[in-house]
Amino acid sequence: MTRSTAQRVKKAAMTTLGDDVRVGIYVRRSTDDEHQPYSIEAQDTRLDAYIGSQPGWRLVARFPDDASGATTERDGLQRALAAARAGLIDVLLVYRVDRFSRNLRDMVVLLDELDQAGVVFRSATEPFDTSTPMGRMLVQMLGMFAQFERDTIIDRVIAGMERKHAKGKWKGGKRPFGYQVDKTSHTLVVDQHEAVIVRLIFDLYARDRLGSRAIAKVLNDRGHRTSSGGPWSGHQVIRALNNRVYLGELTFREATMTDTHAPIIDLTVWEQAQAILEARGESHAHRAASGSDYIFTSKLRCPRCGKPMIGTRATGRNKTYRYYTCWNLARYDGSKCDMSRLNADAVETAVLDALATFYRTHHDLIADAITREQKQYRAAHADRHAELVTVDTEITKTGQAIDRYLTAFERGTMDEELVADRLTELRVKTKQLRARRDALLLALDDEPTAPEPAVLVAVADYIAEIITSGTPNQVKAVVEGLVAKVTITGPDRLRPVFYIPQPCNNDGATPALPANKTPNGVVRTMTKSVGRVGLEPTT
Repeated sequence: MTRSTAQRVKKAAMTTLGDDVRVGIYVRRSTDDEHQPYSIEAQDTRLDAYIGSQPGWRLVARFPDDASGATTERDGLQRALAAARAGLIDVLLVYRVDRFSRNLRDMVVLLDELDQAGVVFRSATEPFDTSTPMGRMLVQMLGMFAQFERDTIIDRVIAGMERKHAKGKWKGGKRPFGYQVDKTSHTLVVDQHEAVIVRLIFDLYARDRLGSRAIAKVLNDRGHRTSSGGPWSGHQVIRALNNRVYLGELTFREATMTDTHAPIIDLTVWEQAQAILEARGESHAHRAASGSDYIFTSKLRCPRCGKPMIGTRATGRNKTYRYYTCWNLARYDGSKCDMSRLNADAVETAVLDALATFYRTHHDLIADAITREQKQYRAAHADRHAELVTVDTEITKTGQAIDRYLTAFERGTMDEELVADRLTELRVKTKQLRARRDALLLALDDEPTAPEPAVLVAVADYIAEIITSGTPNQVKAVVEGLVAKVTITGPDRLRPVFYIPQPCNNDGATPALPANKTPNGVVRTMTKSVGRVGLEPTT
């Protein structure tokens, strides 16, 4: 029987769920659940009660998430889908549809994936199930309303902020240093004590030509603190110098309202400060443009203080220089960390070349890493494998015992009441053994496997293509999917650690790259990556 035929048979059987239904529950707490009655505990209680009310249902797996429902990239959800594909559950149960997804397009894709796996989707509080055409229609309608509710809330919040902004009122959020928010009129009112510090910052920068870190040191030495009570940093000084709120303006979603509140800084002083910011490469325009240019900001950490290495730049007479700089050094000064800056171009060239070379020529290292991971995996799961063998043996023996009792009853050699009592005991035992087997299979369904050489070559070709002609965002997508971290081992040496791709389907086949090689194609086919191999290229 082919796999597709088996799925159709299973789907047909799922229309009448039967008397032994393996249930997986998916529970999710939203990022804003402090305003909602859907805590994880409340969902667990309701789902446990629902399972207990359904004849033949038994809980075999629980998949929790503490994340927004706006995306499907949730650990618990992905584990639930993997269990469905592996045939470890018959029903995926949720408290409400909006716990599963609030995006209609995602909802349709997820339901189709469950449908292909022959798994029924049900809600404990809404009257439908996806084993029937009517149920599938209803769940899609509920998904549509969930998305509509989410989009409506977002629109209302943004519309409220736009109305406030159009009237020159403060739209909400943390107040800018130098102002207080009048709770009656919702407008900004100058805080005279803090306004003195704002004027001092602009004077030191525009008149005395001090740098941002030097200004922060002056403020801290004089005992001045930020609105949160912390010390000043060069980063906070730059933010203040770029903030047009001090001219009496408010900007929201590219719309600027003037004369909304009393200014703190004179226009002439502001323009002098902006000219210096532009010359030093510290203006808001420079800072905003640098975000996607640094592809290893999430992978590099300072070897001295452990803080992230962030992208910075310096403007010379004829060109702009890019660096990876320790967060402490960039935000404060050398007293916090004296780690030298790294040339960003040299770092990125060295690591990307090593990445492409790794997948093209180091198949022996990849095989060794997979073998090592498999040994560790099997050693960690040896007891479970042994228990699984024992459980399978007991299930077989129990089934044989049931057959013997039925045969004896049919031959009239055993009393009906005795047979009934014994069969009840054996069926309870069988149900318990199957539940334990399902739990063991779920735990053992993630053993690392070696990718096919053709896939590794395709990955290498794709990396080379992206390095040569890809956009910074495309390069960053590849780095996010295939580079675990980059360790700085010396002044001119790096040690990148690469992920090894794993198949995402459940039939043992390693997925090939998509023919069109979309920017995120590699990342999507390598979502279950294990095994880490480090090389040490020289920058």
